[in-house]
Amino acid sequence: MGHGRNTVNLFFLIVGGALLVGVVYFAPWPVWAMLVLAILVAAAVLGSRAFRDRSRTAPPEPPPPYIPVAPVQRREQRVDRVALPSSVDDYDFLFSATVFWASTRAVMDESIVNPAALAIEAILERAKRITQHRPPGRASLVQHELSGALGRMQLDAAGHLQAMAESIVLVLPEHDQERLDKLAAVRKDKALWEHERKYEQSKREYLGEDVLKNTGSAVVWWLTRNDDHVEKTVQDIGLLAQLSAAANNKEIPERFHTLTEEPLLSQPSFDSAFSSGFRTGTTPADCFEAFLRSMDFNEDDPQRSLFTAQVAEHVMQHGRQEVAAELLRRFDASPPPMSDPMTDDLSS
Repeated sequence: MGHGRNTVNLFFLIVGGALLVGVVYFAPWPVWAMLVLAILVAAAVLGSRAFRDRSRTAPPEPPPPYIPVAPVQRREQRVDRVALPSSVDDYDFLFSATVFWASTRAVMDESIVNPAALAIEAILERAKRITQHRPPGRASLVQHELSGALGRMQLDAAGHLQAMAESIVLVLPEHDQERLDKLAAVRKDKALWEHERKYEQSKREYLGEDVLKNTGSAVVWWLTRNDDHVEKTVQDIGLLAQLSAAANNKEIPERFHTLTEEPLLSQPSFDSAFSSGFRTGTTPADCFEAFLRSMDFNEDDPQRSLFTAQVAEHVMQHGRQEVAAELLRRFDASPPPMSDPMTDDLSS
């Protein structure tokens, strides 16, 4: 079919060429110019058809040859409870995982290279770079971090193989975990005690430097606490004067002597009055007990012990250790606990 079409095309070409020659020599120029244009158009049409036929009949290019890829052989080895350092000395993590590796070479001579040892060494080194900067109390969080960091194939230092790890478990020894729990409890207790101590210190400063600074301050404070009982406040002025004087280790001002039944501090000195046993038999603890009753403090009220400890410490700061000890003993109040050096070392 293609051969016949070529013959027809050759025949038309010869005939067209003869007609063109005849027209050029014998016909006027407008005729042969139109004929030349028609022949050129026909040649273009025939050329485009021939090109399309050729593209249709061209055989397709053969596909590239299939080259099979050799499967990567992965091997595995389990490691259990390998000690890895943490950010705190003497507290090591225990690392367990399944190590996978694949050789980067087609053939590895295992008579001179131990691929399992190389893979385990590479995984442990990668894990160590992370754990040595992590606190021992965050083992579960570090375990998830290691699972992400070691879950990718990476070359070892020598480039012999690629290694990764799965089924990672990271824990602390039980005795170390118990120590950390105890340290955490101590730090929490110390923080709570520090908060309570600052609170008590603030109240002591408020009572000593503001409320009991003098009798007038004590009366004003007591009046604000009993704004609906002005008469009661007036009746307690003498008691407040004695309490303010005792808290500041001073004598009761003379203008308040008439308001006190037995002026406790109107003697030549507080020391001589105390050493003589107070001629009336009244002690500062008796006055303080009357003051507590006037404030409606119950014996079971925890604020009573706290208030007593605060007043006793303020009295002790003024050199009256005997009076402070009597207040603490009589009203069953404990002084604020002192700081524990061992706790300070553990928290640091």
